Amino acid sequence: MEWLPEALHSFLAFIVIISAIVFVHEFGHFWVARRCGVRVETFSIGFGYELFGWNDKHGTRWKIALLPLGGYVKMFGDSSAASTPDGKALTKMTKSQKAVAFHYKTLSQKAAIVVAGPLANFIFAIVILTGFFMHYGRPETAPEVGEVARGSAAEIAGLKKGDYIQKLNGVDVVRFEDLRHIAGIHPDEKMEIFFLRDKQLVRRYITPKLTETTDIFGNKIRVGLLGVSSSTVIYKPMGALDAIPAGVTEVFRISSSTLKALGQMIVGTRSPDELSGILRIGKYSGQAAEKGISVVLWFMAILSVNLGLINLLPIPVLDGGHLVFYAVEAVKGRPMAERFQEWAYRVGFSLLVLLMIFATYNDLRHLNVF
Repeated sequence: MEWLPEALHSFLAFIVIISAIVFVHEFGHFWVARRCGVRVETFSIGFGYELFGWNDKHGTRWKIALLPLGGYVKMFGDSSAASTPDGKALTKMTKSQKAVAFHYKTLSQKAAIVVAGPLANFIFAIVILTGFFMHYGRPETAPEVGEVARGSAAEIAGLKKGDYIQKLNGVDVVRFEDLRHIAGIHPDEKMEIFFLRDKQLVRRYITPKLTETTDIFGNKIRVGLLGVSSSTVIYKPMGALDAIPAGVTEVFRISSSTLKALGQMIVGTRSPDELSGILRIGKYSGQAAEKGISVVLWFMAILSVNLGLINLLPIPVLDGGHLVFYAVEAVKGRPMAERFQEWAYRVGFSLLVLLMIFATYNDLRHLNVF
């Protein structure tokens, strides 16, 4: 039972971190819904049995539920936490009830309410990273080659100490960290690299080597490496005017890297074993907590961005699925058939369950349970 204290620590850290991110997401839906005049019946952190809760002056039930694996906002006219319309109840509503029902709002209002959840996650991540850059500074290293590892992709491409890298795979390189990000998600892919040598611009081709390495939590991951190093990382303090755009840029970078990795998993160029589920996220939460508040903040920012992106996937039940339905409705001029929506939600829910099972299986393999 020596593992019990560590597991309990990871569980508590996971509860705090995931609950904060879920609250931000659901509050985005809630806040915009209230601005649009929708009556919100329930704001829940977690699913299942209610542990405790209270009603506000507008009649919304705020509650903490037993299973801390997400949350939901149930609006007037919904038949479930997934915002499935209650067809029978909608047809029997009075005029005053329709005025506060989600499904009787305009298409633009419904779309705004749905997109507000993921948008809140992105804004939350920007706020965290902006504060991080202002307090701790932004990690910066000039993209100048310090050392070239023997037998590495860089040596094969002919890079030497002192080369100042300008562009990789069509992307401008401003910091040495940019090289890691670009090469990391393009293992075994041939790409162009431009660098300055003796004030002359040189073009070569380089193929990052697929390498198994460890992240800050000691977990093994597969990435592409160039095999170059640079000088010591400097954390450069930033004022608000610089930190805000830097936070926005970092969120875009995290988003693009995540989507690129997801696309690689779909087409088979990246192993789906890297897909993490609840167990590994819980483990990472505990490890982040052990390393201090700076790592926790960075971890929360990444999780918040990922939650926003996942919810925008065009899968029924998720926010992205609702937006697809609204787009079809905007084109056709009428909602999709209620029967079709019901089946779509069932299929979407089944896909999510299968994805969770697969991710949990990955977690158990990663944790050496099998």
